[in-house]
Amino acid sequence: MRGYTMNKQDYLNRLRRIEGQVRGLQRMIDEDAYCIDVLTQIASVSKALQGVGLGLLDEHLRHCVRAAAAADRTEGDAKVAEAVRAVERLLRT
Repeated sequence: MRGYTMNKQDYLNRLRRIEGQVRGLQRMIDEDAYCIDVLTQIASVSKALQGVGLGLLDEHLRHCVRAAAAADRTEGDAKVAEAVRAVERLLRT
């Protein structure tokens, strides 16, 4: 079971809203919307995706990493290293 399983529907709903925002961006470009308005919406979509990513990271740490650390120190260390790499990827975006 994944760490986010209990909140899976919430994540799907959030991602569907983000998908709608992206479709709105496409429509804005198609309709020649003002550049700053498009950029503002892009920033909004980016923040929304970051929010989903941070939520998933939080659940990964609380569920997957914690369980691995309780089961075996080496496995726990590997999960922590994996989580650190995920944080690095999130920070680069």
